Amino acid sequence: MIPTEDASARKREIEDKLKQEQETLSFIRESLEKSDQLSKGMVSILSSFESRLMQLENSIIPVHKQTENLQRLQENVDKTLSCLDHVIRPPGTIDRYVTLEHLPEAVLQDIICISAWLVEYGRNQDFMNVYFQVRSSQLDRSIKGLKEHFRKNSATSAMHSPAVQTKRKETPTKKPPKRPGTIRKAQNLLKQYSQHGLDGKKGSNLTPLEGFDHDLRGVKHLSDDKHGAAAGKDDVLDIEIDSYIHCISAFVKLAQSEYVLLTEIIPEHHQKKTFDSLIQEALDNLMLEGDNIVSAARRAIMRHDYSAVLTIFPILRHLKQTKPDFDATLQGTAASTKNKLPALITSMETIGAKALEEFADSIKVDHTQRLMVPVMTSESSSSASSYSSEFSRRLLSTYIYKVLGNLQLNLSNKAKVYEDPALRAVFLHNNYNYILKSLEKSELIQLVAVTHKKVEGSYRELIEQEIQNYQRSWLKVTEHLTERNIPAFQPGTKLKDKERQIIKDKFKGFNEGLEELCKIQQGWAVPDKEQRDAIRQAEKRVVSEAYRAFLQRCANISFTKNPEKYHRYSPEQVEEMIDKLFDTSA
Repeated sequence: MIPTEDASARKREIEDKLKQEQETLSFIRESLEKSDQLSKGMVSILSSFESRLMQLENSIIPVHKQTENLQRLQENVDKTLSCLDHVIRPPGTIDRYVTLEHLPEAVLQDIICISAWLVEYGRNQDFMNVYFQVRSSQLDRSIKGLKEHFRKNSATSAMHSPAVQTKRKETPTKKPPKRPGTIRKAQNLLKQYSQHGLDGKKGSNLTPLEGFDHDLRGVKHLSDDKHGAAAGKDDVLDIEIDSYIHCISAFVKLAQSEYVLLTEIIPEHHQKKTFDSLIQEALDNLMLEGDNIVSAARRAIMRHDYSAVLTIFPILRHLKQTKPDFDATLQGTAASTKNKLPALITSMETIGAKALEEFADSIKVDHTQRLMVPVMTSESSSSASSYSSEFSRRLLSTYIYKVLGNLQLNLSNKAKVYEDPALRAVFLHNNYNYILKSLEKSELIQLVAVTHKKVEGSYRELIEQEIQNYQRSWLKVTEHLTERNIPAFQPGTKLKDKERQIIKDKFKGFNEGLEELCKIQQGWAVPDKEQRDAIRQAEKRVVSEAYRAFLQRCANISFTKNPEKYHRYSPEQVEEMIDKLFDTSA
């Protein structure tokens, strides 16, 4: 038998273990309950998520399908616009690429039958009025839509201007050569030169189109903001010019197509009158826009802004090229209708001739008039030479030579403002050199040479003459280095006080003159690097040779106890000083 005490201890031990097991079981039971609750919550969340996901999927799938459809439509629109751009980009390619189908063949045949019945049995001609009103509105909308599309497309992509084209035998509806931005470049050049001549005064690394304000009293740089605004304005102007030229070509082509359609529907003896009425609205709008261009050019002339008149010439050229097709298309219409384009051409010719004449005269007569140079970019010169069939090359050559002569007179008058002859020479040198370089770059030099073969040589002579005038300013430096007033003496001979003073004065005069000229002329500007280097080299050679010879003559002469006081510069230092002429950064 187990002792009583041992049995009691054993019982307590079993009871303790049982209690622990019960507690553990209770904890496990509570954990299972919590886990079950969490599982139910997770299932509920997943069920809700699945439900919402299905709802979202049901919502997204139709949107996705619609998006795919829209993308396909967008691609089709882009492809269509691309093809349309390819068709309308040059004004003349409409001829080759566009085949207009106003109505389906079946519908057209029905309309023809109805028209014939109304004429024969209905004794009613009111339908002709309805017809031309509907078609007239459609024609005008087509041209306006073309203009709007062209403007939007040009705002985001570089368009090739048809304003400048080479002379050719084809009709005006052929593809022109690519000459981007010609009018804008030409206008910028004219505007910049009109506002900023080529000064000789201070300026930081002045370029040929910077640094000269209108009254010649100082120097200023062009503002970047103004440049940006001007460039933006000129871009818009290019777009407007190209847009108008395209619309003129489109009108001719669309009018031809309308006439072909009209001849199938309208009785023969009413065709001309109906066609005349049909094209009036679109034609009047185009002529009104042309009149506005002429009025803008006239206002520009009144402001003496002759560069703005450049917009007239590419439009005038295109109108003249289009006129044969225009006349053929409008044959049989009223005289007032046929005369609208010739009247616009005459207005543009008149205002263009007036601008050219007043521009040439203003340069010579008005000494306060802002300078303008009749020199364009290479693209513009090609445009000028293409006018040879319209304006005699000799007349154009004579006109340009007249402008150059008046410009030279104007420059001579403006140069008188400078009291310093050397600065006056630098001013004239800069301008003569710039004009010659621009003429050569634009190839207008060949056009001027048609009537004045020596024009290039004349400008080179003027440039060389002004260089010589400038070099005279250094005579007051080199005159101190001559042998004049220097007595003949043997080495080692003791000089008299007067003789020593003569040598001292020569050193002093040379030093002061050199320092003064270098200080003043360092702030002047010669924008052409080649010319600037040539002037420096020539001056270094003359001054350095004279200075070396003078130092050699005085080498063994004791004329002062402090030679460093008078012999301040070595020949190399003198050359370094001359190398800093026309360099404000030195």
